Amino acid sequence: MPHRPLILIVGVCASGKTTLSSGLRRLGYYVRSFAQEHSVSGRLWQRYKPDVLILLNCSYETITQRKRISWGPKRYQQQQELLANAREHATLIIETDGFTPEELVEHVHERLLELGIKPL
Repeated sequence: MPHRPLILIVGVCASGKTTLSSGLRRLGYYVRSFAQEHSVSGRLWQRYKPDVLILLNCSYETITQRKRISWGPKRYQQQQELLANAREHATLIIETDGFTPEELVEHVHERLLELGIKPL
């Protein structure tokens, strides 16, 4: 049986982690999303030992358009700080501000294929 590469998705709140992981799973990828931005350790994502690490980012303004939140820019900056280690090790960093959900899935799918990562 071929190795199914684990794709781990992290990112700020409302950046598209759930949308992307669901879309990639439908295409046949082995995907997990992880709320690294809410952890106490900036390196907690490493426990998953992903083959591919995708970091999603978007602006604070985009977050407030996508989701009703009860926190402000200071918490957004804290999330960015908690994601710094993942950003350093990310295979792909995607700014999701301008994507529709469908476009995001298609864009990442194309990028994964370019890297030789194919769905099963």
